[in-house]
Amino acid sequence: MKRTIILAVTVLLTALLQTTFCDFLSVASIKPNLPVILTASFALMCGRRSAALIGFCTGMALDLISAGTPGFYALIYTWVGYLTGYSYRIFYDDDIKTPLLLIGGADLMYGLYQYVSTFLIRGRIHFFFYLGRIMLPEMIYTIILAVPLYQLLYRMNRKLTVSYF
Repeated sequence: MKRTIILAVTVLLTALLQTTFCDFLSVASIKPNLPVILTASFALMCGRRSAALIGFCTGMALDLISAGTPGFYALIYTWVGYLTGYSYRIFYDDDIKTPLLLIGGADLMYGLYQYVSTFLIRGRIHFFFYLGRIMLPEMIYTIILAVPLYQLLYRMNRKLTVSYF
């Protein structure tokens, strides 16, 4: 019960920080993607189902806060959580290099989905422009911010899953 409450507060806090505080952190209109950090981190630590659920909840919170298309962010973060959850039990989650690569890949998945669903459908097919100006800088910015945040999420998860038997 305690774990569920703390995870719910973490999901809501991530959604609120993404929609408010990250605007102040933006550099050249590029801001870090905190929900990708949260979802990919828990994918590595907990597996596909947990990460998909965390991604869905974070996405729904973002959909409700931003008042955009209902389910848009919920769908993408669910997919990000589920697909990155395949790395569970394959990699060690205490080494920082693997989570950073996973978070970078998850952010690229998010960027590709964003490109296809918002730009390509409207006929804007300048993929390499979008890749160089938005996707790669956002991925680098997210990875830089993921270094301290992953350590915090890792410690929180270890503390919540400690067995006393």
